[in-house]
Amino acid sequence: MTRTARRGLALATAITLLVASAACTGDDGGGGGGTVPGVTDTEIVVGTHMPLTGPASAGYSKIAPATKAYFDHVNANGGVHGRKITYKIMDDGYNPANTQQVVRQLVLQDKVFAILNGLGTPTHTGVLDFLKSNRVPDLFVASGSRSWDQPDRYPGTFGFNPDYTVEGKILAQHVKTSLPGRKVCFLGQDDDFGRDSLVGVEKVLGAGAVAAKQTYVTSNTNVAPQIGAFKAAGCQVVILATVPGFTALAVGTAARLNFTPQWLVSNVGADHPTLAKQLGAAAGLLEGMVGANYLPMQNDAADPWIQLFTKVNKEYNGDAPFDGNTVYGMAVGYLFVQVLLAAGKDLTREAVTEAVRKGGYQGPGLAPLRYSDTDHSGYGGQRLTRVSGGTQAYFGPTYETDEGDGPVREHTAPPVAPPANGVPTAS
Repeated sequence: MTRTARRGLALATAITLLVASAACTGDDGGGGGGTVPGVTDTEIVVGTHMPLTGPASAGYSKIAPATKAYFDHVNANGGVHGRKITYKIMDDGYNPANTQQVVRQLVLQDKVFAILNGLGTPTHTGVLDFLKSNRVPDLFVASGSRSWDQPDRYPGTFGFNPDYTVEGKILAQHVKTSLPGRKVCFLGQDDDFGRDSLVGVEKVLGAGAVAAKQTYVTSNTNVAPQIGAFKAAGCQVVILATVPGFTALAVGTAARLNFTPQWLVSNVGADHPTLAKQLGAAAGLLEGMVGANYLPMQNDAADPWIQLFTKVNKEYNGDAPFDGNTVYGMAVGYLFVQVLLAAGKDLTREAVTEAVRKGGYQGPGLAPLRYSDTDHSGYGGQRLTRVSGGTQAYFGPTYETDEGDGPVREHTAPPVAPPANGVPTAS
């Protein structure tokens, strides 16, 4: 064999050994005995992007700290299969460009195991392909966009909130049955949030039933033109697909224009404590507002989940003001722990997404979770709320429906109670 041939053989052998070594010890992202990003024998590191500042920070900035507080409670009780959860929270200011930057940092630099509860329709949409290409589990997105329910296109992405079309149908059903004959108008965020909500409304009321339709962008806090158009059109009912800051802006602007419709508000923008704080002395304008929710009401001191979350909030979240965002954040944390337990001790990215797909999870929600191989949306229904005497409370039954033409029907199964120590166990 010539010297050149021997060198070529040696090089080929070295390359083969390197490839074999990489296959055995490299990051495969899903299993196969490789090193799993964000997972050691003692820790699981996950990350999120949240609007800690910016136009959507009112209320929403409280979600991730509440989730972290719940994880701290779990960690204090032994963690999950002996591992403690570390939650890296990054502020994106509800700006899609910032979201891409912080998510890349979480994945490429911080090497998180998964992205959990990243918030926002316009923000999270921009990182779907990046997370897919890097095989990062994209769990329980904090938005009701139907974009998260695309199992074939995004097999690792799962929603949490009821999708906005489901919600639009439930709100519209209330208009149809309790406010018949009223002139209905609609204000929605100028993205899939607003568009999906309007689809749901029109599925129940009909395409021609909405007398005036307006949109807003979060970079412009002047909604007087939109509210003025509703007043001019003689709207009696206004359905809002708005984040909390813009719910408050719409209600406050309407009052200045001496316009007093019946408000029906998306669950993501209807938390009364958040809105009352925004409106201050004008909080009375929220009286009679109808909203929707699918988790225990924050002021229901008799509810065992509220008792648990209040305790966790006091012990691990500095006893921060307790509202629906706190409940939401802890509910997300509870579900994530359930999924980690189901994924098993040999934790991989593939195992955790498969665990979500298997479904069957129950927790604080009033409506069922719908995870399966073919459904990556989250909760499948809601119950209506009303502000009366300055207090937000549920009324009527819980409803569930689909994002298609299925009926809006009552969901009668009662919610389950939390475990005694507030930490789920492996089934």
